[in-house]
Amino acid sequence: MPDKMTHRERVQATLQGREPDRVAVSMWRHFYGSETSSRSLAEAMLAFQKRFDWDFMKVNPRASYHAEGWGLGVKYDGDYEPVVTQTPIREPDDWLKLKTLPLDRGVLREHLEALELIAQGLKGEVPFLMTVFTPLSIAADLAPSEEIFLRHLREHPDKVRHALEVVTETFIRFSRACFDRGANGLFYATTTWATSDRMTAEEYRTFARPYDLKLLQALPPAEFNILHVCKQHNFLSLLHDYTVHAFNWDAREAGNLSLVEGSRMVEGKIVIGGLERGKDLVEATPQQLTGEVLGLRASMGKKGWMLGAGCTFTPETPEANLLAIREAVGKDLSSG
Repeated sequence: MPDKMTHRERVQATLQGREPDRVAVSMWRHFYGSETSSRSLAEAMLAFQKRFDWDFMKVNPRASYHAEGWGLGVKYDGDYEPVVTQTPIREPDDWLKLKTLPLDRGVLREHLEALELIAQGLKGEVPFLMTVFTPLSIAADLAPSEEIFLRHLREHPDKVRHALEVVTETFIRFSRACFDRGANGLFYATTTWATSDRMTAEEYRTFARPYDLKLLQALPPAEFNILHVCKQHNFLSLLHDYTVHAFNWDAREAGNLSLVEGSRMVEGKIVIGGLERGKDLVEATPQQLTGEVLGLRASMGKKGWMLGAGCTFTPETPEANLLAIREAVGKDLSSG
């Protein structure tokens, strides 16, 4: 058994294919009431890290940060999920009006300031990743609905492609700036789009994959980039060759690979996940979650994976459940 490692050493050992002293673990959630300023967002992230001592931090930014600069309007109400009040795209020609966003003002600057504060607070002891959504998912949030976005994409592809190029260029620049502020990598998320429930695999290859890869390939070397493939019936098998270090998905959703199956498919990279989320995580008992963690450790072994949820977990999750997950990674499997 390796000697006790620091968070950074544990993550690095796992990424390098070596055996860590124990499986690395992290969970992530929104703090809606704290997301409207750079300082309060950073303070919420750092307090969450201090309470649970995760091995890496996935920064959950303001839920709408990626689209506000192009005119997405949202209304916040305390700790409740914000509500969209306006979208900039109404007609197909509106896509042609989009321009790259500056980083020195507005919502993007606020989030870069938050990353600086997080980096100062973590003092290099815990790797942290900034959440960036794929260009297709960002563009989709600019339309009044996913159905309207899909119609525009299929009927006016050249107009939407203009927007995808603008979004991609903006977030290439933003992602580079995140690294400059101390982020160790990206949590690159497909949201609702990399699933056969939303579009065909061929449509994803045509309208999403080129922009996904363009952004990833334009980045400087990073320590720890994760691709998060969201939803059930996902396209993980289509995306497993992306230039990232790790893959995260909900291994419990219908039509998705298990963590063991996904680990075999992305051989040479690591997988992250395995835990409940949503209602199941809220209603589980600490004892049940302890058993699940021990079962995952037994089936996955000691190398090539990290423990986490398949997506952002709900704020209603009891703290006792999170503590049970955190403590279970250090339990001795041989003791029963």
